[in-house]
Amino acid sequence: MCRTAQNPERPEGEEAVTDAVFSSLLEDTAEELYESAPCGYLSTLMDGTIAKINGTLLDWLGLTREQVVGRRRFTDLLTVGGKLYHETHFAPLLRMQGKIGEIALELKASDGRRLPVLVSSTLKTSGDGEPMLIRTTVFDARQRRAYEGELLRERRVAEEARRQAEADRERLREALAVLQQSLLPPALPTVPGMEAASYYHTASVDRLGGDFYDLFPLDDTRWAFFLGDVCGKGPQAAAVTSLTRHTLRAAALHDPNPVAALTTLNTVLHERFTSGDPRYCTTIFGVMEPGTDAGTVTVRVASGGHPPALIVRADGAADYLPTPGGLLVGVLPDPHFTAAETTLGPGDTLLLYTDGLTEARIGAERELYGDDALRSFAAGLTHRGAHELVTSLTELLDSFGDGLDDDTALLALGVPRSLLAPREHDLT
Repeated sequence: MCRTAQNPERPEGEEAVTDAVFSSLLEDTAEELYESAPCGYLSTLMDGTIAKINGTLLDWLGLTREQVVGRRRFTDLLTVGGKLYHETHFAPLLRMQGKIGEIALELKASDGRRLPVLVSSTLKTSGDGEPMLIRTTVFDARQRRAYEGELLRERRVAEEARRQAEADRERLREALAVLQQSLLPPALPTVPGMEAASYYHTASVDRLGGDFYDLFPLDDTRWAFFLGDVCGKGPQAAAVTSLTRHTLRAAALHDPNPVAALTTLNTVLHERFTSGDPRYCTTIFGVMEPGTDAGTVTVRVASGGHPPALIVRADGAADYLPTPGGLLVGVLPDPHFTAAETTLGPGDTLLLYTDGLTEARIGAERELYGDDALRSFAAGLTHRGAHELVTSLTELLDSFGDGLDDDTALLALGVPRSLLAPREHDLT
């Protein structure tokens, strides 16, 4: 080897060192390169008998050349699992393809150690294509195996952490579900001469909602009901929800006037939450009692910033019950709530709902569902009883999919249609 030009930028001393390195490489013989290669080499006969092996592989195995050459087969160097794999996969593929590369096996050293290696083999054939020898290279895979083992350990740790996190989330969901149910009545009571139905749609199983409702007796003839929505979500909202439900129940038993009940609730929330973390809610509260006409019910309602109740009449008409005042409960010290009154006859239903229903987004344009759409939907139903109305609205809520991103509470109270006076042609 000669160089036709020298690098003028390389110092003269460095060139001398480079020349010495080249000279030492040229002095290496093929045998020295074979024996001292950084990988193992061996050649075997077709039956696997080792005919030649280099010093590197002998050092790894802790064996001498006399112990191996002509005395052992390649499979004798393998572990039991390696022998099985060699006989069932390695050897058949080698005979079929003429070569096979980077197969992970384990060698068995003289002291019993297991040496992970990567093995590649090729067939040497005669002039007429008959296989004569198998040439094999063996690469030390201990560091790679250690790295892979570390990756597997980290993967197992990550999988265990994921499983633990899933279990923790499931326990959290169960706890939240139990807590959410504790904020609602387990079942609506039976109201004589009335039918009642409710539904609670949870937008997220991971977060507590602030919607609530209740229905309970005041005495032998009168029944109180309420429905509302606390601002925010999570434990803080749940605490306000619990306080609101218990306060309204206690206030109604003390003074069933809807305005008085909301005023009491406003005083409690305002005194407790105006300093530091203000909390408020929207609420509609009402009282039902038998009307002066048979089969009718008089309803008195007061609202604190809540969407108005929807009345679905027996004749198919549907409209909102005006409730003056849009003041939120808990914001002002003296909001001056006012009440509205209506009469429900046979087939009439009063629907209370939270704004998750009317603020649901639908369609590609993500338009709001809206109050007018709710009124048209309710008026277009064939059956308008409380149970049928809630069932239809439940199906509607389910149809919104991702467009419904807030909890929604429904409470329907109606006079059964069966109390309607029979029509003339029904008597013939």
